[in-house]
Amino acid sequence: MQYITFDSSRELDLILLGRIAIDFNPVDLNRPLEESSNFNKYLGGSPANIAVGMARLGKKIGFFARVSDDQFGDYVTHYFEKEGIDVSHIRRCENGEKLGLTFTEIKSPTESQILMYRDGVADLQLSPEDIDEEYIKKAKAVLISGTALAASPSREAALKAVMLAKKNGAAVIFDIDYRAYTWKSMDEISIYYSLVARDSDLILGSREEFDLTERIAGIPSEDEESARYWHGQGCKVVVIKHGKEGSTAYACDGKHYAVRPFPTNALKGFGGGDGYASSFLRALIDGCSVPQALEYGSASASMLISAHSCSAAMPTLKEVEQFIKEEKEKYGEMVALQ
Repeated sequence: MQYITFDSSRELDLILLGRIAIDFNPVDLNRPLEESSNFNKYLGGSPANIAVGMARLGKKIGFFARVSDDQFGDYVTHYFEKEGIDVSHIRRCENGEKLGLTFTEIKSPTESQILMYRDGVADLQLSPEDIDEEYIKKAKAVLISGTALAASPSREAALKAVMLAKKNGAAVIFDIDYRAYTWKSMDEISIYYSLVARDSDLILGSREEFDLTERIAGIPSEDEESARYWHGQGCKVVVIKHGKEGSTAYACDGKHYAVRPFPTNALKGFGGGDGYASSFLRALIDGCSVPQALEYGSASASMLISAHSCSAAMPTLKEVEQFIKEEKEKYGEMVALQ
């Protein structure tokens, strides 16, 4: 069953909004960040990674963002162009704001941390005036990343994009994407996350992220309760992730489907969520069922945590399907109807 309607007549499959950053991942692995001396530079930021992932999977992608007016701004814009992502609504900052920098620490395949520099950052300078209604009319769906809600004027730009998407029949996807940086209080997080969640057709997040979103509403910290609440607000599909324990998609007709992670030789503990989102969303937009979408998402997540980068390692559809085929031959089915 198709729970979310995507207008096939529209030229863009998805417009994303939010963080474009620079990732520095250590080459000298399995040691603390203070002992790392060599790094590879990659395009980063969760919505940017998802955009690249979906473009690699054959989707037509747009983006609302602000980037720095310098060499790093050139780098990320040109990277998008090479991937076939439309950059017509990515604008340069005018007051010297810089792209956020992320230094990752890979202590072991299961122990990773992220150090972000987010003060005066470019992506949070996205303004309501940057949100173009005619552009949104071209999209089947709009994705809001939770970090875009952390400060003004970006949060107002995100809220405007949600309003215009609802007005013009584009599906709204909310990737909660919690990062502690920039937020001023727990109540502030809950207020703005819940504002977007209430207007979303699809919500993706970890158990911790749902707890933050639901803090003021006082919903019990249980997946079924969360799904029931957001379905009552009009959401069609709620996806709650539990890391190594897998994830579950709750549909508005009461059905839910669980997926186990595909076994893999992990290199790092981050990046899987962006791979998951890109393949899950691609599948839904292409008319796949929720169980099929979960399978694609879980496969991409496993592929990403076994790679050194995030954006640069995003797979093609052929690569994902080959991975699924080989893994299922070894380990059997990963998705179960519950």
